[in-house]
Amino acid sequence: MDTYTEVMDVESLAARITDGAKVAVFKENASPMDLTRAMIRRGVRDLHIVTVPTSGLQTELLIAAGCVATVETSGVTLGEFGLAPAFVRAVSNGDITIKDATCPAIYTQIQAGEKGIPFMPMWGLIGSDILANRPDFKVIDNPYEPGTPIVALPAIKPDVTILHAPFADKYGNVWIGQLAELRAMAHASKTCLATVEEIVDFNLLDDEKHAAGTIPSFYVTALAEARNGAWPLAVPGCYDIDGDHIANYRRMAGTQAGISDYLARHVHAVEAAE
Repeated sequence: MDTYTEVMDVESLAARITDGAKVAVFKENASPMDLTRAMIRRGVRDLHIVTVPTSGLQTELLIAAGCVATVETSGVTLGEFGLAPAFVRAVSNGDITIKDATCPAIYTQIQAGEKGIPFMPMWGLIGSDILANRPDFKVIDNPYEPGTPIVALPAIKPDVTILHAPFADKYGNVWIGQLAELRAMAHASKTCLATVEEIVDFNLLDDEKHAAGTIPSFYVTALAEARNGAWPLAVPGCYDIDGDHIANYRRMAGTQAGISDYLARHVHAVEAAE
């Protein structure tokens, strides 16, 4: 069986993400943290991050390291651990541009990108403050109910989707389980880069138990095996979140000096140790 997917190491995967790229990231249970740290070490800049629909430590670290120019999001927080300090400071200081949205809006925009259409309509934003801050969200007349307004949302077509999954096969098919949103993101994007806990020998698409939860290889540009590649976040069924580590980051991130110390210890020191 032919494969469409290149297999490489994580650092080589990070080299595929260029300055200024529009990068789609998923909420925390599919965050490729090893890849994120490699992106920071490489010094990528001016990224446009699209969170689908929210994000946490992954986007927080990219902002803390100065990699981000724009965040299109419905929320960036550390969840039970509190606010995301670097994100809050960057927004307050005007260091990044925020394109505010809602979870349903971002999902709708990704679906438009997946379908290859310029926009999709949505009801729920009518009367909200979101419209005042998003001139690219257009209120139009519903052609099927004249006189009734509806919002046209522009398609989101990322340059790259990055994700972490439990496993892929040697042919480049990636198993995402129930996280069907990841498939839509891969469909909508020009490229998809994945890290996985393990690369298995059998073909996922030939296996009835796994086929329905798999992104086929022709949507996956390249992948890398990265054991514990989502740490300190979780991979359901593989390992849990490292709450102590995230709580420690939250404490250190109270100051810029603390963030610099964290990045030196837990991001840049990794490369030196390898």
